[in-house]
Amino acid sequence: MSKVWLVTGASRGLGCEIARAALDAGETVVATARRTEALRDALGSEHDRLHALALDITDAKAASLIAAESVGRFGAIDVLVNNAGYAELGFFETITDAAVRRQFEVNLFGTMNVARAVAPSMRERRSGLIVTISSVSGLVSNAGGAVYSASKFAVEGWMEGFAQELAPFGVRSLLVEPGMLRTDFMDQKSASFGSIDIPDYAEAIARYRAFVEEANGNQPGDPKLLAARIVALASHDEVPSRLVFGDDARQWAGAKVDQLRQEIARSVDRG
Repeated sequence: MSKVWLVTGASRGLGCEIARAALDAGETVVATARRTEALRDALGSEHDRLHALALDITDAKAASLIAAESVGRFGAIDVLVNNAGYAELGFFETITDAAVRRQFEVNLFGTMNVARAVAPSMRERRSGLIVTISSVSGLVSNAGGAVYSASKFAVEGWMEGFAQELAPFGVRSLLVEPGMLRTDFMDQKSASFGSIDIPDYAEAIARYRAFVEEANGNQPGDPKLLAARIVALASHDEVPSRLVFGDDARQWAGAKVDQLRQEIARSVDRG
């Protein structure tokens, strides 16, 4: 039996690939982005199972209206893919307070808006899957990614607890933690950098920006493979609570686990 998917940030990148993979699997997809024109350009209009709607996820009322419209039209939202977001890259002190708050407004509070809009119908039906696109940067933080990681760490903490609250009602959760994917996530369409000039950081920032520019378009992870994996998992009765995707992500996450184990061991009071 086909499912109804609601995918945010579906006009490009991983969200677009997930929408395509779901359509290819015979599913009905409500695809959202800030502009419907971008959705039609990316996904076309030939699918009668594709429904493109404009949504800025920071608008809680708009998210509620789209959730209600989708449930009213199709009877249910079986799978929510909370994908929309962007990266505020750069060293923390070079990023304005307004930019930091905008990062959280989109990546955390916007994601919460959509989940809050969809979860009640899933609870009522005692069925549903919420897929939250996080990042390995939600597990591991590095210089140049402190603000972005902070927003994803927050998403991880919120969703880990929320998933446990939803589980008794038959609503499942999957946190997806990709490594570096070959999307436009690291270019200026998705990523932005600090605007405050601090000479002490100049050399390190130059190295970091060179790394980002070199990595952009050459990332090892294939978003099509991840999208196919997510769509396949959605058809299973049981899903893992987390999917760490990519050799780079598994290496970084594994190193973080090892570091935590060592620090926990050193924290034991032997006095």
